[in-house]
Amino acid sequence: MVSPVLKLNSGYDMPQVGFGLWKVDNAVASDVVYNAIKVGYRLFDGACDYGNEVECGKGVARAIAEGIVKREELFIVSKLWNTFHEGHQVEPIVKKQLADWGLEYFDLYLIHFPVALKYVDPAVRYPPGWHYEGDKVVRSNASIQETWTAFESLVEKKLTKSIGISNFQSQLIYDLLRYAKIPPATLQIEHHPFLVQQELLNLCKAEGITVTAYSSFGPASFLEFDMQHAVKLTPLMEDSTIKSIAAKYNKDPSQVLLRWATQRGLAVIPKTTRVELMTANLKHTEFDLSEEDIATISAFNKGIRFNQPSNYFPTELLWIFG
Repeated sequence: MVSPVLKLNSGYDMPQVGFGLWKVDNAVASDVVYNAIKVGYRLFDGACDYGNEVECGKGVARAIAEGIVKREELFIVSKLWNTFHEGHQVEPIVKKQLADWGLEYFDLYLIHFPVALKYVDPAVRYPPGWHYEGDKVVRSNASIQETWTAFESLVEKKLTKSIGISNFQSQLIYDLLRYAKIPPATLQIEHHPFLVQQELLNLCKAEGITVTAYSSFGPASFLEFDMQHAVKLTPLMEDSTIKSIAAKYNKDPSQVLLRWATQRGLAVIPKTTRVELMTANLKHTEFDLSEEDIATISAFNKGIRFNQPSNYFPTELLWIFG
C-alpha cells in the first residue's frame, strides 16, 4: 500500500498522504513511526517544536535496520522554530535536528511560523517554545528574507532537498517570491471544512506551490487545549452531513474528510497511534467523492482557525493571522 505522489516545483516527488508527528508522545513515538512505516507510510512530518525528533528518528532507524524501507524511500519533513530565524542560527539548528533524527539530510524543511522570536540557546531549553522566559514573548528583528536566504544555502549544502513555508498568508508569500532564488516548494496550513482558505489555495496553484493540509479533522486536535470555540462545535466526524456522505460511499467519516482535501490536490498528514486507523487513513485515496459532495463539505467554511498563539496562551504580541 503506497501513497500517490505530488510533483514539487523543486523536481522531487512528495507522498500525498503522510503521517503527522505533532503531539505524538515521546514514550511511544519510536514505535508509532516504526508501525506507520510497516503499514506503508513514507512521509513523516516533524518539527523542532514537537520535541520528539530523537524518538521518531529511532523508529526510522529500526525500520531501515530491519530492511523494511531504505532511507531514499522515505520523505522526512522538519521545521525551523521561531527562535532560530536569524541567518547565522539556521544551519546550526538544522544540523542539530538532523543529528536528532539520525539523518544526513531532510527531504523538506519548512519555516514553521512567519514570526521571529528572540534566540534561546538549545542548551538552556529545547524545544524553546513561544516564551523567552516566564510568560514573556520577545520578538527578534530577523526578516523572512534573511531566514529564506539561509534556507537557500541549506539546499546548496545538501542539508535538505526542498524548502518551504508553513502558516504563511498571501501577502507575505507574494513578498517572498520577489526575492527568492529558490521558490517555496510547499505551504503547510491549517485546512479543514471550517477553514478552507480558498483564495490562499488559489494563489499557491497559480504560483506552483504544493499545499499540505494539517488538522484535517478540524476541532478534534484542539479539544485537549480546552479551546471554547473548538468545544462548542460539533466534531466533524460526528456531523450528520459528513456521516451521511461517508455512508453513501461505505467509508469512515475520517476518510471522507481526508479525501475532500486530497481530491482537490492537497497533501494531508493525519496521525493516529492505532494501526487499523493508520491503514484506513492511508487507503482513503481509493475512492472519489462527487463534485456535489465536495461542494457540500466546502460549504462548511466558517473561517474558524484553531492553531494560533492567542488560542494557547494570553498574548497581545503575536497576531500572526491578523
